[in-house]
Amino acid sequence: MHKSWWIKSFQIASFANLILLTVSCPSVAVPRQEPHEAAPIAYSPQVLAELKQIQQAALGSDYAFRRLAVLTNKIGPRLSGSVQAQNAVDYVASELQRLGLDVRLEKVLVPHWIRGEEKAELVKFPGQMSGVAQRIMLTTLGGSVATPPTGLTAEVITVDSFEELEALGRANVEGKIVLFNRRFDEQIAAQGFGLEAYRQVVPYRTRGPSAAGRLGAVAALVRSAGSSNYRLPHAGFTQYAKDAAPIPAAALAGEDADLIAGLSKEGPVQLHLTLTPQTLPDAVSYNVVADLKGSEHPEEVVIVSGHLDSWDLAQGTTDNGSGTATVLGAADAIMRSGERPRRTIRFVLFTGEEQGLDGSFAYIKQHKAEMANHLGNLVLDAGQGPVKGFQMGGRDDLVPVFQPFAKALSNFRTIQVDDKVESGTDTLPFSIAGLPGINMNQDTSDYKFTHHSAADALEAQKPDVLTQNSTLMALAAFWIADRPERFATPWSPERTAKMLRAQHEYEELKAFNLWPFGDLGADEKGKQDPPQN
Repeated sequence: MHKSWWIKSFQIASFANLILLTVSCPSVAVPRQEPHEAAPIAYSPQVLAELKQIQQAALGSDYAFRRLAVLTNKIGPRLSGSVQAQNAVDYVASELQRLGLDVRLEKVLVPHWIRGEEKAELVKFPGQMSGVAQRIMLTTLGGSVATPPTGLTAEVITVDSFEELEALGRANVEGKIVLFNRRFDEQIAAQGFGLEAYRQVVPYRTRGPSAAGRLGAVAALVRSAGSSNYRLPHAGFTQYAKDAAPIPAAALAGEDADLIAGLSKEGPVQLHLTLTPQTLPDAVSYNVVADLKGSEHPEEVVIVSGHLDSWDLAQGTTDNGSGTATVLGAADAIMRSGERPRRTIRFVLFTGEEQGLDGSFAYIKQHKAEMANHLGNLVLDAGQGPVKGFQMGGRDDLVPVFQPFAKALSNFRTIQVDDKVESGTDTLPFSIAGLPGINMNQDTSDYKFTHHSAADALEAQKPDVLTQNSTLMALAAFWIADRPERFATPWSPERTAKMLRAQHEYEELKAFNLWPFGDLGADEKGKQDPPQN
């Protein structure tokens, strides 16, 4: 039977006000917050009943956390190409099938890189006592080439930026190890380790080794894209440019980067570095795809996703075991509620995210003929914190559409809505395709400690926060899929290119050979990207 949302609708401040947030569940403690003021929103009794069923199913279960415990403690780290990564595919597929969804595996080729041995120590530095060497805490960057088997020894020079490196010139760089000691903006980081802070340092991890290699450096070290606490190095992927010889590359703990930088001010510092990674032929992996078919428009699809792969220094809890468990929790809640949306909800666990968004780009390619029927991709991939907002992936037309729904979630917390593009996860390929890549923006104040590091274990995730995030994902997915009107259609390439330039994504996408639009959207006078504010 066709559902009429707006017939016999009535005004309420929030559908959450009609739903008991203190669901009886001894294993999940969900703190209730006082509702914020919200403008009246029109919802029919039928819609309220559906959303109430889903919310109660989600809040009354610790299903998501139990799945996370299996994924992290029993399967463990899930580096692309590894046995653990395949075990995760098999486990998640079986769970989604057990929930009653239509499940299939879609083949993706992913990088297969093995870390090997990683060791470094300062063997010569100002004021050194006889026979004393300083051990340095580092981890090899994903995709890095190896040093000679016995390692290499060279002087370390420290720079804070690409510009400072270029100013040194080949004469001062050749034969040396370059340390990029680029820091976060401490004020921005203190506000929750936002994307603005992260983006200040990630380019040095991804492009720094090639920049150093062009000038003849023998290795590159990068200050970790994480906190300077607990002396933890943070892993990540580096991408070698075609015009530069690949050199060994590693990320240092912030404390060790500061140690080397400080000593270098007093005189030459020499480091012995041993890295023995291996790059094997690409491996076969899979995106796990599970459909809940729509009752009226099954051909129209909204994707709900996280990524299965992780780095290998710990169990990959916050990046992105928590996202995977959130997707599973949302699927479980919707299925147990008994409600069925008008359109298809497609739960996807992408593979190969950490080394280049391989799974989500493969999905776009494999489903190219169907993209016109996609409504967008809803993603959680920013750690262990509570969701504080929804970012519409550049689609400013959808902000006023989504805001009333976000206001209806006021009993959880204030939920912000904006049109920002998140380019660091599986939202990006959908934004490039002109669809909303919707990022569930989280409080990431703790993520700077755990992500890509040896601290990324199960204890980093609070069960009640995971339950709340699963609930929000389930509600948002169902609301998008069940609207009388279609939520979104793809933008044209021209409009998409203009948006991505306005969002300051052009330079990064161009650097990684991901810009497909040529001169579309550029300033007509000089074909230049719009200046940043």
